[in-house]
Amino acid sequence: MSNSIDNYIAPFPEDTRERLQKFRETIAKAAPGAEETIGYGIPTFVLAGNLVHFAGYKNHIGFYPASSAIREFADELAVYKTAKGSIQFPLDQKMPWALITRMVKFRVKENLAKARAKAGGRKK
Repeated sequence: MSNSIDNYIAPFPEDTRERLQKFRETIAKAAPGAEETIGYGIPTFVLAGNLVHFAGYKNHIGFYPASSAIREFADELAVYKTAKGSIQFPLDQKMPWALITRMVKFRVKENLAKARAKAGGRKK
């Protein structure tokens, strides 16, 4: 696991650190083979391109699964503040881990399909 993400998570208050670490673990489990890095100054997972990003804030955790995932899961995300490519999960509410897992798996399929199409349809 990336030392940079450890360094990113370290300064947060303990309860936020725990949720950020759980975010990291949830993404890693849902996207086996994805690489951890820091992109745009925040924790990023890469698999055939940018997969997802997450970030800690004072009152929420931001999750950035790309606009396609926001559209795909719009009904379930209706209770959260969203923008084109981001979701805010308030720190004072239970995290929807199952939904986050499904969104990451959706992005894995999407990225791998794009990579196959770009390679001319050849399977790797």
